[in-house]
Amino acid sequence: MPFAIWCNHCPKPTIIGQGVRFNAEKKKIGAYYSTPIYSFRMKHTACGGWIEIQTDPKNTAYVVTEGAKKRDTGEDKVKEGDFVIQTPEEREQMRNDAFAALEGKVEDRRRFVSDSHRIEELKRASDKDWEDPYEKSRKLRRTFRVDRKLREKQALADEDLRDRLSLGIDLLEESEGDRRRAGLIDFGVSEADTSSITKATARPLFASDNSQSDIQVAPKGSSKKKRKVAKEVEIRDKLYKELSSNTRAAIDPFLNSERDWGPSPTDRFVISGLKRKRTEGSPSTQDRSSTTEEELAGFKTPAEDESTVANSGPSAIALVDYESDD
Repeated sequence: MPFAIWCNHCPKPTIIGQGVRFNAEKKKIGAYYSTPIYSFRMKHTACGGWIEIQTDPKNTAYVVTEGAKKRDTGEDKVKEGDFVIQTPEEREQMRNDAFAALEGKVEDRRRFVSDSHRIEELKRASDKDWEDPYEKSRKLRRTFRVDRKLREKQALADEDLRDRLSLGIDLLEESEGDRRRAGLIDFGVSEADTSSITKATARPLFASDNSQSDIQVAPKGSSKKKRKVAKEVEIRDKLYKELSSNTRAAIDPFLNSERDWGPSPTDRFVISGLKRKRTEGSPSTQDRSSTTEEELAGFKTPAEDESTVANSGPSAIALVDYESDD
């Protein structure tokens, strides 16, 4: 389909878009000078109606002759600034027809007046904006210079952050919504893990330090009161930080040390020939600790073992002293 059309056979208005393919019947129905005129007849499968389109070599276009009509998109209308290309016959007719020539002159005069008003408006607007070219250029360069410095500073900060975090993506500009959401993220600390590394990891992403703003400045002559107030503020800050660290509602599952991330000692694979360090909770240690006194009664010291071997007489298997060949 060379352009969008409306089907006249469908019960409801249906549009057939440009580029839709059809199995059309092509026929030669005439000629314009030496250029043949073809007819394309096709069937709309949605309703079963027939549509026919013909070529128009005179106007270098296609014409819908049956079963549909072309969709009006306003392309055929003469817009402001456009002009109609006339054929030699039309130009000759305008030369011979005085009324046609007069109509053309009136239309040209009306268009000239409207175009002159528009050009004058554009000229006044341009003169107003560039009345002082140096001042306008100075303002533009000053604004661009400030923005350029801010962009360069932000680019250096983003590059440093990407290097520290090993990021391979471009960082977008920070927004107020992102700042608020990041400030609401807290990672709590479990009771079993109180290490300094975990505490540092569990701190809020953007924690605000309000301790300095709450300090009341005493008069200049009372240094003793200053030290007292500073000490009270320090104690209060420590207590506040400790309480906030211990009473966080959001707990990070990766900081929960109730169970170590890894296989338990009982789940580990046993490799023959490899000695492992025994832990307190290993089965061998528990078995050794649960040994009763009755089992220890049969245990013999190395001295008792030597006496037992001596009393048992000569062993059936003994070492043989081979003489040297020399």
